[in-house]
Amino acid sequence: MAEHLIVTVPTEHLANDVRARLDPALGIEVVVWPNEDAPPVERADMVVMPYMSEVGSMPGHFAALGPRLVQGQSIGYDGVEEYLPDGLPFANAASVHETATAELTIGLLLMAQRQLADFVRQQDRAEWGKTWSRGLSDRRVVLLGYGGVGKAIAARLAPFEVEVVPVASRARAEGGVEVRAISELHELAATADILINALPGGPATRHIVDDALLSSLPDDALVVNVGRGTSVDTDALVDHLRRGRLRMASDVFDPEPLPADHPLWSLPNAIVTPHAGGISRAMFGRVAKLVAEQAGRLARGERPINVVLND
Repeated sequence: MAEHLIVTVPTEHLANDVRARLDPALGIEVVVWPNEDAPPVERADMVVMPYMSEVGSMPGHFAALGPRLVQGQSIGYDGVEEYLPDGLPFANAASVHETATAELTIGLLLMAQRQLADFVRQQDRAEWGKTWSRGLSDRRVVLLGYGGVGKAIAARLAPFEVEVVPVASRARAEGGVEVRAISELHELAATADILINALPGGPATRHIVDDALLSSLPDDALVVNVGRGTSVDTDALVDHLRRGRLRMASDVFDPEPLPADHPLWSLPNAIVTPHAGGISRAMFGRVAKLVAEQAGRLARGERPINVVLND
């Protein structure tokens, strides 16, 4: 029989979902450990971090617990290195949020291109009014970032009969798709009806969508950010929106949450959603499946998947 393995998770709901997916023969114990309190166990082989919340005092207990893996519940992991001890592997939640984020991206596109946001506002005023919408079909979409989220977005855009131009760090052919190099981004932006940012955070992508890139976009182009808020120069974007040159429909921002007096709330050509890309009930089962798989791999002496730090 495999060794007795202890896994901590932050909520009872997740604990129950993980237990239901585990092979009983592996002898894996799942313990609830919210980040507010000291751990209820003296050791843990795997620690699952809370989702989109402060990690509290958890990192201070890592040395005593001696985990072999820290598992995140988000795809992004910028800032994790600040509290992760050297040599302790960290895995992100790739496979959990890509579908939900792509769903929201399509929603943002339709809200902006088919005036759905305007219609909802009209309903609040009991007004009946319509104009010719820009539409989504036959538009040229420059998709910045072609990882898991970018590919999920591209797959869902295909039925809308748009031209998708993926852009990544290097040019390549992948799965029959021509991916353009980021060195071509400004040239491509000049031909785009829509720019979608699906890049991760971190120093390498900070303000990659800056005033120069925004200035390259044609008048009335739509900017959609579902990657990280820091990838866009917010001040530059606000300037273009105020001048009526561009439109925006985004889920992530810098700063976050947006202050109540931030201009993005009230600009008529801006659509704001509150970093809700992954907030779908589908996440519960997907996270539980990933945690159960990781625990099973550790119990069987196999390498965990999705390790993005200290691999």
